[in-house]
Amino acid sequence: MSQRRVVITGLGAVTPLGNTVEETWAGIRSGKSGVGPVTLFNAADYSVKIAAEVKNFSLDAYDVDHKLIRKMARFTKFLTAACIQAVHDAGYDNTTFGQDNSGIITGIGIGGFDALESGFTRYCDPKFGPNRVPPLTAPMMLENEAAANVSMLLGIHGPVWTLSTACASGTDSLGLAMDMIRSGRVDICLGSGTEACITGFGISCFQVLQALVSTFNDDPQKASRPFDKKRNGFVMAEGSAVLVLEELEHAKKRGAHIYAELAGYGASSDAYHITAPTPDGSGGALCITRALQDAGVKPEDVQYYNAHGTSTQANDEAETKMIKTAFGSHSYKMKISSTKSMTGHMIGAAGVIEALFCVKAINDNFFPPTINLDNPDLEHGCDLDYVPNKGVEGRIDVAASASLGFGGHNGCVVIKRYNA
Repeated sequence: MSQRRVVITGLGAVTPLGNTVEETWAGIRSGKSGVGPVTLFNAADYSVKIAAEVKNFSLDAYDVDHKLIRKMARFTKFLTAACIQAVHDAGYDNTTFGQDNSGIITGIGIGGFDALESGFTRYCDPKFGPNRVPPLTAPMMLENEAAANVSMLLGIHGPVWTLSTACASGTDSLGLAMDMIRSGRVDICLGSGTEACITGFGISCFQVLQALVSTFNDDPQKASRPFDKKRNGFVMAEGSAVLVLEELEHAKKRGAHIYAELAGYGASSDAYHITAPTPDGSGGALCITRALQDAGVKPEDVQYYNAHGTSTQANDEAETKMIKTAFGSHSYKMKISSTKSMTGHMIGAAGVIEALFCVKAINDNFFPPTINLDNPDLEHGCDLDYVPNKGVEGRIDVAASASLGFGGHNGCVVIKRYNA
């Protein structure tokens, strides 16, 4: 029996570049940075004073009950908005999506830091103490609450799952959603990711790990610089992205617009280190190879690779080795870019927004740039075509996007131009 094909029929996004897909993609095409000074808390005493925040965001435009909004943490609000955008883009409304055999899989790396931090602050304050913690702290901080809220809003009665594999969460959520459709358990599924951990505690946790860039506080738009000699850490970002994944015949039957085909997924584990990737990139290469095999494509069939590209010393060198292992000599022929140079690192949402960028790249015949790539780190082998500083036009039939997470989690998706 032939395998059920999975296509992409709707897109939604809330990012540091804009609160819609259109605004976000316009920022990518123009090489715009979404990084700026931290405004969500007072960062005066922090060595890291910049982040890629979502700006001017409100759920008021989405006709969501204010009583529900008050019960949502920030990451849940982002996911809610992106899901509404995506289902509407796919031709549904808030009442019809759940009538089909549908589900939602959401990737989250960290979860409700804002609810956790505010609740714990109240707990530690002698004026309040343990009996005056906000009563909704627990449900607001739980990772599953984002997808659960969406299921209630859209009436989704199929699987409503949350997947957490650190920075690979978003990509893995797409792979699991695709497998749910292939297996016949659902006909349509939201593959999604969301994150909102730009809080004092959140930045502190990664600051002390020396994972965040702290040398561009006075020039934040230059801070995220993957594969560049001057890179020295990632920029914390927030937001959400959603792809509506659908079984091909189901999509055709209802006359849906098809953006692209989600053709393959691969996963692997480094089994090496809790925060660092395997230095030779072998773990990540394995997930790419598995994704290509799952999609039925050869390495030389891929024109564009959206890199994890965090702008850290360890990642960019290891990922370049990983690309060379997986793609061989073709590594020097295809185009590679890190859109995190513009969005920052959206953690659990990163893999989904980067897959969305692959979809847009295929539809627009456009290779996104890696901005701030002024001097490639040739000393550490970063010698591929990373589309420096300015995007270029060109046909893309097959794109791949990989994500690497703390704990050694690796995921990769392959997206094809749709052919009936």
